[in-house]
Amino acid sequence: MNQAKSGNEIIHLLTVSASELQTLFEKGKRDQLSCVICDKPVKLFIGIHETPYFYHSDPSRPACEMPNPISKPETKPLEYMEQNGFRIPKSRTITETKTVIEPFLKSRTITGNPPYLDKPSVRTELLDPYFQELSEKGIMLDAEQLKAVKTIEGPVLVLSGAGSGKTRVLTVRTAYMLTVEKINPKSIMLVTFTAKSAKEMQQRLISYPYMSPSLVSQIVSGTFHSIFYKILIFHEPAKWQRDFLLKWNWEKEKILKQAGRELELDEKEFAYDQALQQIGLWKNSLIFPDDVKPNDDWEKSCLFLYKKYEAYKEQTSKYDFDDMLVGCYVFLKSHPELLLKYQQRFRYFLVDEFQDINKVQYELIKLLSAETKNVCAVGDDDQAIYSFRGSDPKYILNFNHDFPGSQVVKLTENYRSSHEIVATANRMIKRNQHRMDKTMRAQHNQGNPAVLFYPHDEELEATMIVTDIQEKISKGANPGDFAILYRTHTMSRAIFERLASSNLPFVIEKDADSFYQRRVIHGMLAFMRLSLHPQDSKAASDVLSSLFLKQSVLQELKAQTILQDCDFIDAFAFVKTGHAFQERKLKAIPAQIRSIKTMSPLVALEVIEKDLGYQEYVKKRGNEAHLEKGSDDIRDLKVAANRFPTVASFLDHVDHMIAMVQEVKQLSKHFKDAIQLTTIHRSKGLEYQSVYILAAVDGSLPHDFALDSYRKGELGPLEEERRLLYVAATRAKKNLYISVPQTRRGRTAHPSRFLNL
Repeated sequence: MNQAKSGNEIIHLLTVSASELQTLFEKGKRDQLSCVICDKPVKLFIGIHETPYFYHSDPSRPACEMPNPISKPETKPLEYMEQNGFRIPKSRTITETKTVIEPFLKSRTITGNPPYLDKPSVRTELLDPYFQELSEKGIMLDAEQLKAVKTIEGPVLVLSGAGSGKTRVLTVRTAYMLTVEKINPKSIMLVTFTAKSAKEMQQRLISYPYMSPSLVSQIVSGTFHSIFYKILIFHEPAKWQRDFLLKWNWEKEKILKQAGRELELDEKEFAYDQALQQIGLWKNSLIFPDDVKPNDDWEKSCLFLYKKYEAYKEQTSKYDFDDMLVGCYVFLKSHPELLLKYQQRFRYFLVDEFQDINKVQYELIKLLSAETKNVCAVGDDDQAIYSFRGSDPKYILNFNHDFPGSQVVKLTENYRSSHEIVATANRMIKRNQHRMDKTMRAQHNQGNPAVLFYPHDEELEATMIVTDIQEKISKGANPGDFAILYRTHTMSRAIFERLASSNLPFVIEKDADSFYQRRVIHGMLAFMRLSLHPQDSKAASDVLSSLFLKQSVLQELKAQTILQDCDFIDAFAFVKTGHAFQERKLKAIPAQIRSIKTMSPLVALEVIEKDLGYQEYVKKRGNEAHLEKGSDDIRDLKVAANRFPTVASFLDHVDHMIAMVQEVKQLSKHFKDAIQLTTIHRSKGLEYQSVYILAAVDGSLPHDFALDSYRKGELGPLEEERRLLYVAATRAKKNLYISVPQTRRGRTAHPSRFLNL
């Protein structure tokens, strides 16, 4: 049905703008829409594959037949007149209004991929007795994988494309070295990036022919940190006691905050978590305090904190996780006799996820392998997405330079995704200029072409995705078959809210905070809270920074509430700062704050931003640490607030969502089968039947910061963003959906340049 009633108004879908669809959808959920024929409740269906339509809330009730189905209104042709021999359009009166209907854009499939050639990869398990035994256990290798397994001596770079079975290659190679080549297990170092990967590899190895737990346990395997920490604690046990480890971020931030007081850095405003990340990046890049050349005020502050942080650890004999690697590198370099012993002990190195290693990890492997050069590096430069942690695809691209005479084995058979998904991903990544040439090939075509869909905004995007998932689950899919991927946590706000109001089980990352707890957003909401609750000292404290007042002013506010017998709002008028201009501004604030509670949330945010000076505060605060721009946070908040009629109802929703984030994180550990909400970075290495990628528009994916760098002539950040989209796309086995919103943060959005295939 394309018609419904909302009160006394008849709604014709063909004359409804895309921007109004979310409102109609929510009215339907509240039973505020009815059928124009039978007057029974109807809802609005908004999915990915079909154009929107109304349907009866009672699923057993058939659709009523519209007597006069409406067609799309015709556009009235322009009228012309003759003037001086020219035919020109007749002018319209200036009072005439023109209604612009933004059409709902239908989704489309990505076309133009090469045809699927049904040529399964050649299996080679029968060429060797050992591989024949493996095949009897269901462990088979293709020709490329077999070459990677049997190339033992000398440096070898195994370019393992997405879904190419790299874990199988690594484990079979290790087993082959032990059982066929009879290599001493104690001379092998197998390095992974997570303890989970190390455990999985050990379990796989034990299941292979002629392997035993005692044999596997002799291999030195684990993460970089676990392996090199063992070396340190063996040689310097007193210095590297576990009791001295700074394990938690809050411990490290406490040290930085203590140092930050010397620079008068506001604890509520300065991004100490990002400063800690910057210090870690320097350390993992082997850049010590004396080597840092700060580029801006932010880095100057970080450098000051870096020096103080290192001095504190030295004075207290403390160390952190980064010190395990940096400390081991410095130790081995300063003890050449011990370095030689380790070089003679370890003859073979197998390094997983080589595209993710940073400077100190790379230098440690080069140091230990200097004598034999038997390094097997397994990775994919097309999946190098952790530059913020110090990783760089150059370690793969320059492998032959650092390890002369190295062999390159390309694993190009994709055993995960369907042909359409693999072919689409190939076309995306080929646009990158700095990469090793390879083309992945799918082993099956049991999937659908990738779909581009075009929601009006973030709200409709979330509704369309949840509707599509509900449809698929009703047809037999499991919640765990789905992943919703996004560039940054802020982009998950609408989809989180839509899932939270559904009955679908979903999980989020443990370190994901609520959108409404972000610094800039929290500050704006504080004005709303104070307007509704004038006695709230916490809200009064939270607005001080944005009024350019120090936290010490809170004590004066408390005193004034007693002396003047007033609430915190009126107390601002009595604050003395010693600056006449500021005091005049503070006298005007009470009336402005009180008026907020009677406004719509959207108007209230405008008042806070402009009249109360929040916009000026965000500008002065700047984009420290390359965080999301504060102005972007404000626009995101306006999109969220636009759905609510009053400030009170909006704040109720905000508090409910903040609580829901904590609840979902608590419940996540109990869900075995749930929809996954995660960043693209966290999704690497995982796979799902269906994947939805949010906001594939310029400014989001690629991110604004990458575009800014590109305008300055830096290509690297933009190419990493393209790799991010490639990683996201190759998580999908059968269904890939890419969202291209028409608007983002209330402004017209442009499809991601990465979709120009």
